[in-house]
Amino acid sequence: MEVIPIFKQPKAVYAVAFACVVSFMGIGLVDPILPALSKQLDATPSQVSLLFTSYLLVTAVAMLFTGWVSSRIGAKRTLITGLALIVVFSALAGLSGSINGIVGFRAGWGLGNALFIATSLAVIVASASGGFAGAIVMYEAALGLGIAAGPLLGGLLGDISWRGPFFGVAVLMAIALLATVTMLDKTPKPAQKTSIAAPIKALRHRSLLTMGITALLYNWGFFTMLGYAPYPMELSAIQLGFVFFAWGLLLAFFSITGAPWLQRRFGTAPSLYGALTAFAVLILLIGVFTDNRWAVIVCVIASGIVAGINNTLTTQAVMLVAPVERPIASSAYGFVRFIGGGLAPYAAGKMVDHWNIHVPFVVGALAVLLGVVVLSTGHRKLAAADAAMASDGAHGDVSGEVADEFGGAPDAIDFEREVERA
Repeated sequence: MEVIPIFKQPKAVYAVAFACVVSFMGIGLVDPILPALSKQLDATPSQVSLLFTSYLLVTAVAMLFTGWVSSRIGAKRTLITGLALIVVFSALAGLSGSINGIVGFRAGWGLGNALFIATSLAVIVASASGGFAGAIVMYEAALGLGIAAGPLLGGLLGDISWRGPFFGVAVLMAIALLATVTMLDKTPKPAQKTSIAAPIKALRHRSLLTMGITALLYNWGFFTMLGYAPYPMELSAIQLGFVFFAWGLLLAFFSITGAPWLQRRFGTAPSLYGALTAFAVLILLIGVFTDNRWAVIVCVIASGIVAGINNTLTTQAVMLVAPVERPIASSAYGFVRFIGGGLAPYAAGKMVDHWNIHVPFVVGALAVLLGVVVLSTGHRKLAAADAAMASDGAHGDVSGEVADEFGGAPDAIDFEREVERA
């Protein structure tokens, strides 16, 4: 697995990567201002958790339609539409005066996010130099930097006003929108239009469904931590921003360096087993030592290491083992995994209301461990994908071998060849 030459890319890749960074800021942006929102808008933590739920559940459902939209208006117009929606709804969230209004506008933000996320991955894979595996690393690096920068921006601007982070994202995303319009060449419409049911049909393939369920369970723990770890820390917005900034930097760094090394050394499946198990242990420690501020801070920051490894290896594995075209695979996978991210904060709030703040972290840890069990059922498929990558040096047409191994469809092979010619 080779690392992509970051500084030798077409301008379009830089434009989309920058937009990815800003887009993923939205995930951790609200973390530092959760306690402030709860206090200043007179909302309970479970009500505030709906900021994650509305955003991620709408993102999940909208993922099912991104391929249908992209195949009719083209990748560039889909990206632009998604970015424009994020600009509008993030600004409206900043203008809102109630928690219900912010929750509603975050839902619209999630719609734009879905259009952008599913399409941006396909554009980067098709446009980047350095091969498929390197393109995945670059995409995950953008994700990591966005997740790191989001809490820092949220903390810095949130220290001034809880409205600041929302307006900040609106401005940055407007810049990303302008860069995408000017730097990304017009993309032709696909020769074949994607069926609106294609992502759901794709989940009939066991390999894709296995990875999706694994990611759903992992995201349950991931967003439980993001949604509720800020409360027991009892820090100011700027202090929370720096904690999650350190977490995000580790996530980005190990996405780029740790994941490729582990994949080469141990293979995808064993590396994921280790990363997921370590993540579960850290969440469990947060649940056990919730009353100890420093224990929570250390565990949250350390979790960035294994989260970065898991994010990169999971995304790469999905794109390799899915026996369908990558835009469809991305939509189907995104739909399943974001359901976990959307439901977890809401469920955590209910657990806190009925029991205490320790319970959601313990449940999150168990969910991630269950994800390890689910992933193990697809061990043979991941091993076959590793073997195909190794034999082709991560630059050849690996989808043919993998598709044959999993009973894949011919269109997946054709799509891979188109990517290699791009």
